[in-house]
Amino acid sequence: MNYIDKLSADLAQNEQKLNGIPSNVGMFDVKTANQTIIEAKQRPNPDRLWLTLWYEGEVCCLFADSNVGKSIYAVQIATEIAGWKRVLYFDFELSDKQFQLRYTDNNGNLFTFPDNLYRVSINPEKYDCNDLEESIITDIENTAIQSEAKILIIDNLSYLCIAAEKSDLAGKLMQRLVGLKKKHGLSILVLAHTPKRPLTEPLTQNHLAGSKKLFNFFDSAFAIGKSAIDPNLRYVKQIKVRNGEFEYDAGNVIVCSIEKENAFLQFVQKNFATENEHLKVQTDADKEQLAATIKDLSGAGKSIREIAEETGVSKSTVQRILNHKK
Repeated sequence: MNYIDKLSADLAQNEQKLNGIPSNVGMFDVKTANQTIIEAKQRPNPDRLWLTLWYEGEVCCLFADSNVGKSIYAVQIATEIAGWKRVLYFDFELSDKQFQLRYTDNNGNLFTFPDNLYRVSINPEKYDCNDLEESIITDIENTAIQSEAKILIIDNLSYLCIAAEKSDLAGKLMQRLVGLKKKHGLSILVLAHTPKRPLTEPLTQNHLAGSKKLFNFFDSAFAIGKSAIDPNLRYVKQIKVRNGEFEYDAGNVIVCSIEKENAFLQFVQKNFATENEHLKVQTDADKEQLAATIKDLSGAGKSIREIAEETGVSKSTVQRILNHKK
């Protein structure tokens, strides 16, 4: 009998080998590290939900700039998963007519989604603007419970928390979502915006609005970038991983085009590439124009944070340019 088998047998006979330490203290469960891994080993490993970008049991983030196609990609993910699991897609972006037109071909034919995919939208007659964020979170939880769905996609974070860029409020919102995940065994994909970003800069966690407090709440994250070499191309980049390895990092992004096939608007994979291949090369003229813009905004009384948001560069870059101009 090897060590693990022996330990398993010992734990089966006496689950509380804690040397006098209580197994429960308030909200905490106390276990030895060995007991933790033995018990966890009895449960199945999390399944992949989408490539290696999102796994079961994760709160994951998909972020991108406006009009890059994150909702298109998210519906594509939902459609794929709905082939074998029930999925709730909370759509706070499109009207039902906009959604219908997106999935209709030139001849008026509609795409047929899997029966396991449910689109959830807000009923305007029951819209409560007095405590919108709290009402939405409560109704998300109740909808998941009543539908017995474990896969949730929320489009998008800004609607959940009108002040999502204010990290303290967004942090509280994410705490609630993580709590729902743990309480009900959910897998949640949250869509989020990025501030304006120059096509010269690689995608990083810093491009997630409110990133400093938000990013730590996510188990995983990936982003969509617009290619600088072809306006019709997008690339998908893995930003954070807890299960598995970085498969689609800066050296191996997924290059796609957005196409409508059989009335289904989707990302069609073309190849893999380095992110640098799809970034714009910054010329001396670009650098001079950026410096001039930053100087003008500073002269107009804008703060470093405001300038960074407006120009799409980091605060440290703004500070460096302003210091250089003095």
